[in-house]
Amino acid sequence: MENRRVPAGLECQSKEGTQGAAVDLILFMGQSNMAGRGIVTDAHPEGAPPLLPGAGYEYRAVSAPGRLYPIAEPFGRAENRPGGIDDGKMKTGSLVTAFANAYYAKTGVPIVGVSASKGGSRIDAWQPGGAFLTDTIARMHAAEEYLQKSQYLIRHRVMLWCQGESDGDIAKPAPIYRKELEQMMNTMLREGIEKCFMIKIGHYNGAAGYDYREIMEAQEEIARENPNVVMVSRSFARMKERGLMKDDFHYFQEAYNLVGKEAGENTAQYVAVSGADM
Repeated sequence: MENRRVPAGLECQSKEGTQGAAVDLILFMGQSNMAGRGIVTDAHPEGAPPLLPGAGYEYRAVSAPGRLYPIAEPFGRAENRPGGIDDGKMKTGSLVTAFANAYYAKTGVPIVGVSASKGGSRIDAWQPGGAFLTDTIARMHAAEEYLQKSQYLIRHRVMLWCQGESDGDIAKPAPIYRKELEQMMNTMLREGIEKCFMIKIGHYNGAAGYDYREIMEAQEEIARENPNVVMVSRSFARMKERGLMKDDFHYFQEAYNLVGKEAGENTAQYVAVSGADM
């Protein structure tokens, strides 16, 4: 954490003009259900919630690194780097706005979010030295540099992770998934991340018969046994039975809102209790 004072009156470069002295830097990492595939239909009309004034900002490390933008959906849609994380135009609506609102409501501190998610990516593609993790680290450090030069106080640096469906599709054994996930997380910890907050994946909803239970159990095990991992949402696992899946793998926007709110509240609670001891 940074321990320097910030001049009063510093403002984010946004329409809100919100005081930006203290922020929490959050990397939104993983595959498509972190990237966001939310839609609305007549049967499921709930869109992403409006952002609470001052609740959060996106740092666009790739497409527009010179300022902050109030979080808007689809979050991170412009953040495509050839040879790195490139999700094309697949992002439609994510859990990030709901997360930011819930987090800010409990902490009073805005987040600065950085998009680092790629649909369909398996955990072996997120290993140290690979294109995705290398790009993520570059995005994180670019955000840090911008915030520090702009005299923001970075209270915490954390990652929010949601990934694993593609490993379930190939029936990756749980011990290998855990090993590769922890290798990725350990690299991020060495780069300055304080904690990995995890969103557990949900169930497959198609005809191919993929079973994600082994990956889901591995995620629970990691959260129980690794002090650097905190499970902050399990709600994706209930969306199939609630009829909130739009296809084999993804969800209506309502589901992303519910998961984002839960994850934001639980992350904020952990940060409030742990504080400097994270």
